[in-house]
Amino acid sequence: MPDPISHTAPLTLAQADKLRALLGERGWHFIPKEHTLYAAEKKPEKVNVAVYAKGPKVLVQGKGTGDFLRFILEPEILGAAQLGYEEDLHPEMFEPHIGVDESGKGDFFGPLVIAGAYVNPGTVRALREEGVRDSKAVTSDAAIRRLAEVVREAPGIAWDVILVGPAKYNVLYKKFGNLNRLLAWGHARVIENLAAQRPTCPRALSDQFADPSLIRRALGDRAPGITLESRTKAESDPAVAAASILAREAFVDWMDRHGESLGLGGALPRGASALVKEVAGRLVRERGPEVLHEHAKVHFRTAHDVAPDHFEAPAPREFSRWKK
Repeated sequence: MPDPISHTAPLTLAQADKLRALLGERGWHFIPKEHTLYAAEKKPEKVNVAVYAKGPKVLVQGKGTGDFLRFILEPEILGAAQLGYEEDLHPEMFEPHIGVDESGKGDFFGPLVIAGAYVNPGTVRALREEGVRDSKAVTSDAAIRRLAEVVREAPGIAWDVILVGPAKYNVLYKKFGNLNRLLAWGHARVIENLAAQRPTCPRALSDQFADPSLIRRALGDRAPGITLESRTKAESDPAVAAASILAREAFVDWMDRHGESLGLGGALPRGASALVKEVAGRLVRERGPEVLHEHAKVHFRTAHDVAPDHFEAPAPREFSRWKK
């Protein structure tokens, strides 16, 4: 394969700082360039480097791009020896497919959100150029919202989000009997909706703990042409990463809105921490235990702890193949 003459990769702020220091130490000439944190060139190497504030991301251009990737960017900054060659090493990432992911299943307050994204080769390149990655690797809600906009505007994208608010979640949880079946139902609905938008799509991918047999059963004879796949670290796939961003955005937006409507002066707290239990207890004292039906997943032990006369203690936990 010939060396690329241009390459883009997302960076963390720490990686951007490390690259700046490395270029300075090695005698690169820094030049002004609009919208960048910095830009540099080194003429004997026939390569230019620009690190853009948006992302941040690095753009490498010139005849020396291949050597810069092999000997500087990959080993010393990114710690990976594959970037720039993904389409040869991992062609399945660039093939048309659907990725699905969820947000909120481990949070006492808030909804369960299942999202999906259909991608093709052009979509994947655009997502990677803009630094779209698994939502767990994104550290701020502002960045989640920015990346969600990137996902929705990507060429060729199709996406779907199902938000199951706590009131409906609590009903469905009783109906299905456990979280695995509820998740399978949500994943199947998203896949069905996206398959209707992209009827020639051949496959859908989820994390390996999302049991394909449960999803297939929930999907029934809808989308019969879709092959369901699962694997570990599925969030490294661009379609799954895009889905995780969309799911997380819907979750944090809901938490913000409902925290304000309850008079908390901010978002509802996330997770199942001591703070979550404290806020749940305060809401029960001020508004009665019914407030949890509308704003929380009442099969969590927290509901019983703060309102034991209203919510039963949960049964002993079963091992869940869906647990990440």
